[in-house]
Amino acid sequence: MSVVTNSYLVITALGPDRPNTINQFTQSITNCGGNILSTKMTTLGTEFGIMLLVEGSWGAIAKIETNLPLVEQRLGLITNIRRTTPRPPMNQSVTYTVHAVTADREGILNDLAQFFTTQEINIADINANTYLAQTGTRMTTMTININIPISTHIPTLRERFTLYCDALNLDAGMEPLRD
Repeated sequence: MSVVTNSYLVITALGPDRPNTINQFTQSITNCGGNILSTKMTTLGTEFGIMLLVEGSWGAIAKIETNLPLVEQRLGLITNIRRTTPRPPMNQSVTYTVHAVTADREGILNDLAQFFTTQEINIADINANTYLAQTGTRMTTMTININIPISTHIPTLRERFTLYCDALNLDAGMEPLRD
């Protein structure tokens, strides 16, 4: 008896933010037999960006890859695709969410990424936006999901993170991810 395994494809797309584009784009994937496992989409100025993890049979993934240039042309998108495999379970880590708010400044996201890198902590997901506060100050808000190795002493990490945030004037907190 043979075991059928699915193939996986990461797709990114960037294009004009218009009504119905997402629907048409995702419908083209579904019509080819792809199943969207995960997606992130956001509006960036007058553009939108989307990333998707798609699974399907080898034939469905090949059909998506073949069909994508036509969809790209029809919807005015720029796309990129890459074959991938499922991520193995993260049994040796625990996921935490970091929330941070600060006055916007160049490099703030990079500063936080550098902190976690020096702690040997993997960043799994980032969502960052700027907004104008009532005072007229442009602010940055970030939500970052991190995978902390189980060997890490969480109270020590929290203390380091708090001191780091205080030095950068970040209002931030870290808590276990809740499903």
